[in-house]
Amino acid sequence: MTHESGVTEETRHDDGSTAADQPRVLLFMPSGRNSERLTETLRDRYRVETTMDSNDLDRAFACCVVAHTEFDRIADCIGAEREATDTFLPFVLLGPSDVAETIQSNVWEYVDDVLELPVEPAELRTRIENLVERRRTAVELEARSQELEATVADLRLKERAMDEAPVGITITDPSREDNPIVYVNERFEELTGYESAEITGQNCRVLQGADTDPETRRRLRERIDAEQPVSVDIVNYRKNGVRLWNKVDISPVRDDGTVTNFVGFQTEITDRKIRERRLNVLNRVLSHNLKNKMNVIEGHVALLREEYDGDDAPNSLDTIEDAAVDLMGLAESVQETEHVISTAGPTQAPIELIDHVIGLVDALKDRYPEATITTTLPDEPCTVGVTGLLAAIEEAVDNAIKHDESPTPSVEIRIEKRADGWIDIEIEDEGPGIPDEEIEVLERGETPLNHAERLGLWQIYWVVTKAGGRFAVSDADSGGSVVSLSVPPVE
Repeated sequence: MTHESGVTEETRHDDGSTAADQPRVLLFMPSGRNSERLTETLRDRYRVETTMDSNDLDRAFACCVVAHTEFDRIADCIGAEREATDTFLPFVLLGPSDVAETIQSNVWEYVDDVLELPVEPAELRTRIENLVERRRTAVELEARSQELEATVADLRLKERAMDEAPVGITITDPSREDNPIVYVNERFEELTGYESAEITGQNCRVLQGADTDPETRRRLRERIDAEQPVSVDIVNYRKNGVRLWNKVDISPVRDDGTVTNFVGFQTEITDRKIRERRLNVLNRVLSHNLKNKMNVIEGHVALLREEYDGDDAPNSLDTIEDAAVDLMGLAESVQETEHVISTAGPTQAPIELIDHVIGLVDALKDRYPEATITTTLPDEPCTVGVTGLLAAIEEAVDNAIKHDESPTPSVEIRIEKRADGWIDIEIEDEGPGIPDEEIEVLERGETPLNHAERLGLWQIYWVVTKAGGRFAVSDADSGGSVVSLSVPPVE
């Protein structure tokens, strides 16, 4: 049943489909014999609606059949609708045999077909079907065109992002002989001195040279052959022969499980490598040479004491000896801190913190029998995956006891597991408190005029920060200090 408003009652067809599933054909004509015949002929294939309201032309339809008596009234609306869409939108003029000649305007500017009355049902179906199919094809092509434009725009964005990335990027093609480079970005060209046209088609090993470590080469080759990701620090060479250190990360790109490409990221780390080696040399000098020199100083102090009789020794010998002992302790502290920090980070095998803390407290009580060390520990297990955390806790307790000048130092260790899995650790003492300048150094960094006298706080800070945790120092109500550590849950 049709209505002037253009709304139709839903009709269910023999195949189970409903009118709502079918293309919409709009009959712009008065209700009557012609509209009823057209509806009866087309309703098995289309959702047919009859209307006299030009506003219905704004609604989606697959084809519109316009009675010749209404054409002049809505010609402007038809023209506007056709101009407003980029896809084919068919209109059909229905009228007597001379209808195209009787209409004063150029009818073919507005319609795509003319049906002459009377029209056979089979011809009507065929001609409407051809127009609806053209409309469907045009809509699909437009949708695909828009998808293609979006895909092209997305690819251009990604290519521009890769071209302008601050790291060197290469893409290789393992389906071709020797897995050659097929793409490099601008940063890669800047790092290596090779232009894209020069290096495309070559294997990445063209960057390697005499100082490239054979073991690193082997690891790269084996991991790529196994189609596995790999990350290495490697010595490469620029086009002009200049040696540089690169951090190289390579990952396979898969399509349905098959590796189609490898993507590599190169970052220059020459300065970092030089700094690491410089620190290694300085640590060796500090831990070895300084100790030897301090032993020499202590030996000569002992010889000088023998030359004096008892109390006749000058006070400066005590000063020299105390300074030597302090320097020896500092060297040992630097060496220990370097070891802890170099091994700190996520563990391969998480540990149960509570059991280890109980064992640590027992060892500290043996080391400092005059001290009182108490604990507040949760009943539930606290599993952590942070290497060096126990050393950080020990350092905090050790510092608290050493800097408390009272005959019976007191330290409390509190551990709490939060609902989100994070573990909070607090070490509170009753000592003189940590100097403000020490805390300020942690927050703002070292300067020539403002620097830390202790490495202990730095050691704790480095361990916790490397694990992605949080570290803070605050004043305790007792007048001492509270060292707070928070570490993330085990993933």
